[in-house]
Amino acid sequence: MNLPGKENYMARIDSLLAIAIEQGANELHIGTDREPRIFAFGAQKRLDIPVMSGSIVRELLGDILSAERENILSAKGRVEASYQSSKAGLFSVVFTSRPDGFDVVFVCTGGRGGAGRAEPSDAADFATRQDDPQFAESARASVLPSPLLERLLARAGDLGASDLHLCEGETPTARVNGQLRRFNDEPAVIVHDAFTWDDDAESRLANGGSYDAAADIAGIGRVRFHIYSTSAGPAAAVRLLPNVAPSLHSLGLPLPLNDLALLPNGLVILCGATGSGKSTTLAAIAQEALRRRSILLVTLEEPIEFTLVGSERSLVRRRWIGHNAVDFASGLRDALREDPDVLLVGEMRDPETISLALTAAETGHLVLSSIHSRSAASAVERIVDSYAPERQRQIRVQLGESLRAVVAQRLLPRARGGGRIAAVEVLRGTRAIAGLIRDGKTEQMATALQSGQRDGMITLERCLANMVLAGEIKADDAKAAANDPDTLAVYLGN
Repeated sequence: MNLPGKENYMARIDSLLAIAIEQGANELHIGTDREPRIFAFGAQKRLDIPVMSGSIVRELLGDILSAERENILSAKGRVEASYQSSKAGLFSVVFTSRPDGFDVVFVCTGGRGGAGRAEPSDAADFATRQDDPQFAESARASVLPSPLLERLLARAGDLGASDLHLCEGETPTARVNGQLRRFNDEPAVIVHDAFTWDDDAESRLANGGSYDAAADIAGIGRVRFHIYSTSAGPAAAVRLLPNVAPSLHSLGLPLPLNDLALLPNGLVILCGATGSGKSTTLAAIAQEALRRRSILLVTLEEPIEFTLVGSERSLVRRRWIGHNAVDFASGLRDALREDPDVLLVGEMRDPETISLALTAAETGHLVLSSIHSRSAASAVERIVDSYAPERQRQIRVQLGESLRAVVAQRLLPRARGGGRIAAVEVLRGTRAIAGLIRDGKTEQMATALQSGQRDGMITLERCLANMVLAGEIKADDAKAAANDPDTLAVYLGN
C-alpha cells in the first residue's frame, strides 16, 4: 500500500485509521522510524506501509501532537489523549517516548465491532455526543501531576493519608484516618503549579467545569484527582490508591464476601457515602474473581483506579469513561458484545445504565457496581425511584430476579488508632428478599436482615455493636455511623 501525497497529512491519519477499521482492526501503532502496524484485538494484521521518519509521523499527526503535548511527553514520557476521526470514529491515543523517538497507539473506542463497523445506534450516539462541548473537552483535555504535587503526595503517603486537598492560596491539607491535617509548614499552594495541563483543560476549568483523571506516580502509586473551580480559584481533591487491588482478606471485613466473586451471574451492589471504601471493595471482589476463575473481566470506570491483574486463565479489559467510552451506558452496550463473564461498572448513575446493568445480570453475566446510598434498602429504593412510576413495577421484577447482594459500607477510626476499619450491612438476594423487592415492601427488609444471619446477612447496627463490644471501634463513632441509633443502643445494652 502506498501513502497518498504529502499535501493531506491530516486526512492521511484519518485514512490509516479508516483502513484499520475496514480490515477489522481496533488498534493502529505508528512510531518514528518504524513501520505502522494494525491489530485486531491483539492479533496483528497485514499493513504494507514502509518505515516512516519522525517528520512524516509528525505531519501525519498534525494537531494531535500539539506543542503542549510534546512538551509533556518529553517531561513525563507518556501522554494520553482522545481523537475524533471524521472517517473512523473515536479513538484513545497514547504517546510514549523512547530514547530515539516516540510511539503512538490509537485504540478505537467508538463502538466498533470486530468487523470494524459501528452499529447505527452507536454511530448516532457518538455523532450526538461529539457535538457536546462538555464531552469534547473531557475527551481532549490533558492534566498531569507536577513534581510539586508528587512531593506533597509522597508526604501525604508517609502519613497514611487517603486524600490530599489543594486550593489556591491555602496550605495543603491531607485526610488521615478520616481527619483533616494541614501541612502548616508548607507554603500556600498555587494549584497551577501542582499540575501540568493543556489549553483545553484550562478552558474547561475557567468556564466553571471540572476535570477527573488518574495517574501512576513512581514511588507513590496510583492517584485519582478531581480538579474544580471555587470562589477562591482552582482546587483539587487527590485520592491515593494502592498500586494493585487489595485482596478481600486484607480488607478485614466483618463478614466474608469471597463467595460474591464466584457467582455465575446477577447483580452485586456496593453502597455508601463518598470515601466509604466502595471502590476498594469492588476492586477486591473483581481481583478475587480473576484469581479464582477463568473469566474475561470488562471494567467501566471514571477514571481507571486500581490495577487489576489477570492470570493465565483470566483476561482484563479496562475502559475509562470519557476517554475509552463515551459514558457508562454506551460502555455497557459495547460490553455486551465483548464476551465478558464479569462486568465492573464504577457507578450506576442513571436509568439507562441501571437498565443495561440489570439486562446484563439477567443474561448470564456477573455485574459488580456501586451506588450512593446509606443502606441496602435505600439502595433498592434509589434504583426503583430513578424510573417513572409506570416502569417501576417492571424494574422491581427485574431487580428481584437479578439482585444477589447489597453491601453498605462505612469506614470508622479504630478505637486504638492505626487507621480505619470497615463496618458493613450485607443484604443477600434470597427468595424472601426477592419477594419483598417485587412487592415494593422494602420497609420490611430490616426484619429480613435481622433474621438472615444463616444466609450471610447482617444489619449495620448489629455489625457496629459487634465491633464496639470487641473493642475495635468506639461507641460514639458507631452511633454517628448508624442508620438507627436506637437499635444500636439496644444491641449495646444501653
